[in-house]
Amino acid sequence: MVDSWANATMTTLMPVREMERAIAFYTKKLGAKVMFRGGGEMKDNWASLRLGREEFWLITASKPERRTLAYQAFLVRDIRRTVAGLGRKGVKFERGSKGSPQSRVEGPLTIEPFGISAFFKDSEGNLLMVWQNDPPM
Repeated sequence: MVDSWANATMTTLMPVREMERAIAFYTKKLGAKVMFRGGGEMKDNWASLRLGREEFWLITASKPERRTLAYQAFLVRDIRRTVAGLGRKGVKFERGSKGSPQSRVEGPLTIEPFGISAFFKDSEGNLLMVWQNDPPM
């Protein structure tokens, strides 16, 4: 028997408080597409969205969950262009911060020898990151 685990795919579950608000943020500001949304009583509990090639799920919990440091990262080729474009759509980025002596901060960008990051929050307060590998230093 072949182990099906080797062929598994992975998705991210993003907790939300208000499904309509979260769907509006991800579709209008980030350009995601709604793939499926729960019906009936599940309408405000679960939605599947696609952004680029990746699918992720918005979920509402029946009771508040303790948050841990986990966040969605969007891998891009040109972070400066991406951040500027999202900014024009109303996405507010946090100021970059030095993570090491080699770090350089340019507004919302933190430039490291191995990549560039920029952080923002969605409509529900979830921390999201835009990432570009191997920047020119």
